[in-house]
Amino acid sequence: MDSLEPFDLVLFGATGDLSMRKLLPALYRRHCAGQLPDDGRIIATARREMDTQGFLEQVYQALAERLDAAELEDAHWQSFVERVQFLQADAEDAHSFEALRAALTGRERCCRVFYLAVAPGHFVNICEHLNAQGLVTPASRVVLEKPLGHDLASARAISERIGAIFPEDSIYRIDHYLGKETVQNLIALRFGNMLFEPLWRRDWVRDVQISVSEQVGVDGRAGFYDRTGALRDMVQNHLLQLLCIIAMEPPTSIAADAVRDEKLKVLRALNPLSGKYALKNTVRGQYRAGAIAGQPVAGYLDEPEVAGDSHTETFVAIRAELANWRWAGVPFYLRTGKRLQERAAEIVVNFRDVPHSIFDVTYGAGRPNRLVIKLQPDEGVRLHMMAKSPGDRMHLRPVSLNLDFAEAFQQRQADAYERLLMDVLRGRLTLFMRRDELYAAWQWIEPILAAWQEAGDPPKPYTAGTWGPAASSALLGREESSWHEES
Repeated sequence: MDSLEPFDLVLFGATGDLSMRKLLPALYRRHCAGQLPDDGRIIATARREMDTQGFLEQVYQALAERLDAAELEDAHWQSFVERVQFLQADAEDAHSFEALRAALTGRERCCRVFYLAVAPGHFVNICEHLNAQGLVTPASRVVLEKPLGHDLASARAISERIGAIFPEDSIYRIDHYLGKETVQNLIALRFGNMLFEPLWRRDWVRDVQISVSEQVGVDGRAGFYDRTGALRDMVQNHLLQLLCIIAMEPPTSIAADAVRDEKLKVLRALNPLSGKYALKNTVRGQYRAGAIAGQPVAGYLDEPEVAGDSHTETFVAIRAELANWRWAGVPFYLRTGKRLQERAAEIVVNFRDVPHSIFDVTYGAGRPNRLVIKLQPDEGVRLHMMAKSPGDRMHLRPVSLNLDFAEAFQQRQADAYERLLMDVLRGRLTLFMRRDELYAAWQWIEPILAAWQEAGDPPKPYTAGTWGPAASSALLGREESSWHEES
């Protein structure tokens, strides 16, 4: 295990939902695993006034709700507490950063991480206040949570102002989907084995599906979500990053820029979707009242803080293509939505049928040969194929080879934020988005938004607890395909 140097991790927005649900539990678990050096400090900041003891009481409550009781062993908790300090800091008040400067004085040689778990409107102010206080050292890094802008212009404005303070190799644009064990195993599957490489191209792949479905609604984020929508919130970052890893060419190494160079080529190879072509190849949806897990839920327009005539999409399906030799003509279907039937995230690679079948066989739903990479709720890889049924007649039936990571490795898998936080502390940029990737993603997304706005059509309604609008199925039905929706 490679050891870490002493560090100061300054967490902005420490009392927020992301910090309490994900970041602080991740840091606590890495502490318990012995991966953090003794001289590694966590300086938590937020706008509200409180002392360190009051903050730690909130942290303990958050951990108790999310961790097993055995993980909250008193010895571990007490040693973790020694790392943590709380300071008040307000992004709108430069003077409030003076206490932070005092806390960091004398530790200029330490790795210094500024994690901005705040609304993107505060990113620039915080970075400029840090710079004005002389807190940005050569050993400093800044972590930016999504969304990185509302469109290309705002993404450029944020990046340019932060880039004037931090060099590009010190900026970590985080996408937690890239920290999932299965996504990294996908990289290993593709580039650590020869088995699939000859098949990983247009000659043998019929289509690729990338789906991220959620059962939750806007969950108190309606004010933010109604200005954002599913295309900006999920497709511009998570789904396009997954598409990049599926479709990219083999990089020359696992080094950060080698991988990110290949991802950028994928984003630039996406065929533009604009005007009528965008309307033909996309589906927007918005959930209505229905039931999730047997419990009634309100429709999107009935959510607090949502305008009664809102056209914000809570569901998106897209048919995309890549203009390159490996993938020309292969549809890449992207789908995401809220209040859907199941919580799941998966990538499905459907291979082509045999050119001539010598068997009397009905394949049923889906393709006979497909690779299913499950990202959540359970992580694993499943390869579907046809095999002979036992007996004296030649009857074929679908079977699958299943790699369940929890079962195969018999150990708790670090979650995405645990892994990515350790990458930040180690200075590994491979799983973080580069500035030109960010711009390329927005350049592809913006014409779709413009086409929707020009058309002025409302999103297609779908009942909460279903798989979205019927038009989503019709999008694939045009090519005699269907969404993979097996549990």
